[in-house]
Amino acid sequence: MSNEPASLFCRLFSAHRPRLGSFGRLVLAGLFAASTVGALPDVPAGIEHDPLDALLRKYVDERGFVDYAGWQASVADAAALKAYLEQFAPEPESPAEGDDKIASLINAYNAFTIAFVLDHYPTESIRLLNDPFAGKHHRVGGEKISVDDIEHEMLRPEIGWKVHAVVVCAARSCPPLLNRAYRVETWEEQMEERYRTWLAREDLNAFDTGRFRATAEVSRIFRWYAEDFTGDHALPNILRRFGPESHRDFLSGDFRITFKSYHWGLNDQSELGSDYRHSILRSLF
Repeated sequence: MSNEPASLFCRLFSAHRPRLGSFGRLVLAGLFAASTVGALPDVPAGIEHDPLDALLRKYVDERGFVDYAGWQASVADAAALKAYLEQFAPEPESPAEGDDKIASLINAYNAFTIAFVLDHYPTESIRLLNDPFAGKHHRVGGEKISVDDIEHEMLRPEIGWKVHAVVVCAARSCPPLLNRAYRVETWEEQMEERYRTWLAREDLNAFDTGRFRATAEVSRIFRWYAEDFTGDHALPNILRRFGPESHRDFLSGDFRITFKSYHWGLNDQSELGSDYRHSILRSLF
């Protein structure tokens, strides 16, 4: 197989990866990327998250939308984000473990994603950029890795269902981006707050009692990663635990679940991306 078809396939796979089941993702990734898979790197211990916290407070609003234009225009703040991310680059003498590792990986995913968008801004959608999720654009622990590696190979095995409220891939239908850095001591409390904020957003999730049968119309993320929402953390239980207080009676009863369409427009504070409609051809060329 020539490099160009392989590259084209990888871009196709990246563009539509959330729609594949876990078995499909494993099969396709194994067929076309097995030769590039190696041991995942260690994360340096003791990453200093205060610089990221200050930047998120400045450029992310309460909706979780980003002032990419303002951030890009500030040479100092664009450089500050890159300086923060450089902490992840070296092979560590002391690898992070436990909550230190988890908080750092969540922050790394979100910060790398923002930096990638800033490098290519303006764009209507991160999906219009070159291999934004599976591309190994980022250096962690002396290795080049992708944000997919961070999410699916490093975080999901550690924290499972919790990851889906805290990593944000720069789309308008993503869970709202926290305008703070995640902290070693509090990331679980921050995660729970993110679930509550996410499920309370009426544009992202809806609870309708006016139909023949009560219906919760929720983010398609819950469908894409259904394998993470099982047992005690099955989706109805997640909705009852973190759903809005105003819908507590609704959620305590019997309801069916449907899934919203996903808006891949950029999570920009301006209207940029608000009219974006995803097309496979636009993602590939």
